[in-house]
Amino acid sequence: MIFVQNVSKVFSLESGDFFALKNNNIHIRKGEFVAIMGPSGSGKSTLLQLIGGLDQPSSGKMIVDGIPLNDLTEKERTLFRRTRVGFVFQNYQLLPMMTVAENIALSLSANRASKAEIKSRVQQLIKDVNLEGKESQFPTKLSGGQQQRVAIARALAMKPQLILADEPTGNLDQKNGEDILQLLSQLNKEEQITVVMVTHDQQAAAAADRIIVIRDGEIVNDRKKGVVGNESMASSMA
Repeated sequence: MIFVQNVSKVFSLESGDFFALKNNNIHIRKGEFVAIMGPSGSGKSTLLQLIGGLDQPSSGKMIVDGIPLNDLTEKERTLFRRTRVGFVFQNYQLLPMMTVAENIALSLSANRASKAEIKSRVQQLIKDVNLEGKESQFPTKLSGGQQQRVAIARALAMKPQLILADEPTGNLDQKNGEDILQLLSQLNKEEQITVVMVTHDQQAAAAADRIIVIRDGEIVNDRKKGVVGNESMASSMA
């Protein structure tokens, strides 16, 4: 599903080159739920952006769902993001002037689905994320947990096989955070959607089947749930 091969990402700063990622290798299989952890500035969000085709590596290869991202034009990368990846962000990124239904329908409209297709798909997604009765509400009238459910429904609109979630519980209280993690786990188990989630929260990461820890741009721990890696989680996160 996801192949990261000797990938580095370098940013040129006035003070010199900064390596956000250094020669990393990862293989994520279809249907896995993977959490990426690490201190602030460790490179975890940069890695997520590369997987999602939002940026390009400075070196190395990125292959996602059989597609070599390095070889795509900007137009092709845009199409890849629209049709194959669902993005979920910490701050939801909903359009405040649009209703719940309109926010969910955005990608469907952009891909020229018919009105009947849009209506049917939006109704199903609203049901799937337990937001019945909220279709005509605006985001500002919703709780943080409800807004994140809208964001997840929007991410699912094009039926992607991959969800990339960047700190999806970061702005939520414990109860709403647990509900969102349960929803992501349900989608992963029942729909076999691959989920890659960046988080700094060990409790959130516990929802995943596999945890990858990045520090200073390098993977220092990669383990499946219940398996002890080369370093303890605490030392990896230090």
